[in-house]
Amino acid sequence: MIVYCIIYSRGETMGIFSFKGGIHPPHAKKFTEHKAVELAVEPSTVAIPLRQHIGAPCDALVQKGDYVKVGQKIGEPASFVSAAVHSSVSGTVKELKVMDTLGGKDLCVVIESDGQNVVDESIKPHPPLETLEPKQILDIIKSAGIVGMGGAGFPTHVKLSPPKEKTIDFVILNGAECEPFLTADHRLMLEAPEKVVLGLKALMKVLGVPKGYIGIEDNKPDAIESVKKAASASPEIEIASLKTKYPQGAEKQLILAVTGREVPSGGLPMDAGAVVNNVATAAAIAEVLTTGMPLIDRICTVTGSCIKEPKNLRIKVGTMLTEIVEQCGGFNETPGKIVLGGPMMGIATSTLSIPSTKTTSGILTFNEADSKTPEALACMKCGKCVTTCPAYLEPVYISAYALIDQFDMAEKYSALDCIECGSCSFICPSKRPLLQSIRLAKREILARRRKA
Repeated sequence: MIVYCIIYSRGETMGIFSFKGGIHPPHAKKFTEHKAVELAVEPSTVAIPLRQHIGAPCDALVQKGDYVKVGQKIGEPASFVSAAVHSSVSGTVKELKVMDTLGGKDLCVVIESDGQNVVDESIKPHPPLETLEPKQILDIIKSAGIVGMGGAGFPTHVKLSPPKEKTIDFVILNGAECEPFLTADHRLMLEAPEKVVLGLKALMKVLGVPKGYIGIEDNKPDAIESVKKAASASPEIEIASLKTKYPQGAEKQLILAVTGREVPSGGLPMDAGAVVNNVATAAAIAEVLTTGMPLIDRICTVTGSCIKEPKNLRIKVGTMLTEIVEQCGGFNETPGKIVLGGPMMGIATSTLSIPSTKTTSGILTFNEADSKTPEALACMKCGKCVTTCPAYLEPVYISAYALIDQFDMAEKYSALDCIECGSCSFICPSKRPLLQSIRLAKREILARRRKA
């Protein structure tokens, strides 16, 4: 295992471990990395899904004809693993309608904006962080509907409620943004580093841990310096300059890189004494603490070979993707593929007629040439997928068993430990459908477990 020595601005030295495997896909960030975040045009109508997170959908708190205000809660969590939903505009509820969303079909609250952005009376700044108890901070995070904004959408209050027998030693913020094309987190760390730091302090206080880290890949030196400056008066926070390598931002790989601890097979970050959150999640926590405003908008990178003018936009939750693309000049040619999120772990969509959510970190559009799927050839038995896999798996065998429906064997080869980073498919010279078949195996294994 390779050890990297990183020298910090305060003269401290820390060993940084490189995780095993990984790849170096083209970054393709030049289109937007130097473009400041722009405020998106106010949407005339929003369609806000009542499920924008892992877990149960929310129960609607409004009905057709109701007048709602910015920040007003319109969706009540239906279970512990759920997250509240709030209105991003002021206006009248036109209807509650089941619509196509990124996750399938979900009940959405369709609101016609009055353009006034009248803020709900409940939206008020909270007392300073220093005066708040951990339970109060946790309740604020829960009521604000904060979720993981790196793409997973896991409710943050759940992540901050580990079992009593689990000891948490570190909170780590993921600022790696290792996915190609995406620059939303990069711009956030440049333009609002103080929010990232305040959010990290809040997370640390909830969990009662003395140490926090912000991991940033070393291909973003300006972001590293920006966040270092914002955290200069906080010795309990370290900025970890990480080796640029995909998937550096994956939780298990990030924990290993920053702390040297390894998450056991089948385990969670808490099993290594760590809780990991995205920098955008931390900034959203800072926003609700300082202004009282829940999570109703986010930064989104709109880019790709089909976009006329790539941008980083701050978009309101519920804005239709068609409107967002129009604000970037539309398409310069017919797109062959549209991906929400990054090109490695994002999800392809066949339409832009769906609303944005709390997890819409990127809208990537690619022309026909860039999106063409190469023909799969026979496995060459080169072993590249094995040496590349950051989860210590043997993708070639898991995939082979999945393709012949031998899911019990795929499970024996630890298919469920796959983090679905796509490194194996990227590196495969035969362009085998490794990730796709492993995902199939995981779904089948989990379905069988639920049935049992």
